[in-house]
Amino acid sequence: MTSTVPASLTRPADGAALQAVLLDMDGTLVDTEDFWWEVEVEVFAGLGHRLDEAWRDVVVGGPMTRSGGYLIEATGADITLPELTVLLNDRFEERIGRGVPLMPGAERLLGELSRHNVPTALVSASHRRIIDRVLHSLGADRFALSVAGDEVPRTKPHPDPYLLAASGLGAEPARCAVVEDTATGVASAEAAGCRVVAVPSLAPIQPAAGRTVVASLEEVDLLFLRTLITARR
Repeated sequence: MTSTVPASLTRPADGAALQAVLLDMDGTLVDTEDFWWEVEVEVFAGLGHRLDEAWRDVVVGGPMTRSGGYLIEATGADITLPELTVLLNDRFEERIGRGVPLMPGAERLLGELSRHNVPTALVSASHRRIIDRVLHSLGADRFALSVAGDEVPRTKPHPDPYLLAASGLGAEPARCAVVEDTATGVASAEAAGCRVVAVPSLAPIQPAAGRTVVASLEEVDLLFLRTLITARR
């Protein structure tokens, strides 16, 4: 799946204020944040280093360049970032090949958005090879486009991924609802000017202006997302 589609993509015909829904992947739609940490632990163990559990909150939700670079520096491992990136992606792809569990409420929400023809994008800091594998479990046809972390000059927490997704869907960022699970992803979406629903996975996220925090995707439906945009305006 490519990262962009024509900007002329049809929007909802009813003139609803909500123009598009942009969703994170790991920890938001699929329960894979633990997978990433387990893979990092395994890879560094193979390099002769033990990861401190306290580092987990530092690397969660961030791009591999940041998390990998941090872990190399913290451990002093004798490996380059490009070499580590290959190892982590290989091991993670092998791990998700055994199945990808969906987060509670993800299947229902994606189904509802699809039935109502709401333009939807998957926006992740993960690399394209990982996104395409996960899309087999989520249903690639449910997303008009997807944006991978290795396809933008600056990935999360920069606004670039969400700005690219909104542009590809022909939507205004201010009329896009974003669903995220980490502070890094929330920062990216808010910097892009989107309305954010935070569903914290491993680390807490505090409510703020323009941001709603819920305990689970079970609390999120299309009416909820439309109301967020309407209330903002």
